[in-house]
Amino acid sequence: MPALIHFFFVIINSLISFLVFVMIANAVISWLVAFDVINLRNRLVGQIAYFLDAICRPILRPVQRIVPSLGGVDISPVIVLVVLTAAQRTLLDPLEYWLASLFH
Repeated sequence: MPALIHFFFVIINSLISFLVFVMIANAVISWLVAFDVINLRNRLVGQIAYFLDAICRPILRPVQRIVPSLGGVDISPVIVLVVLTAAQRTLLDPLEYWLASLFH
């Protein structure tokens, strides 16, 4: 049973790492579009931007409702990244060890 618990937490850790990567990629793409470095009319760029936005929007929307925009700057991705990283680094390992200890 501890091996199954470890597998479950490896999957959760990987999903959080993937979300962090997607959030950073979405921010970079949005900056590149805002500064007119890349153009969304390019089909590949548009599809990538749409994919990243489709993943990030449901995660960012609740935070954007709570935290107001600071002079046109959206800091919700930073807040989400801090929360995801903190959860990954401080909560996952103790929770995994605690659950594994229940089955020993």
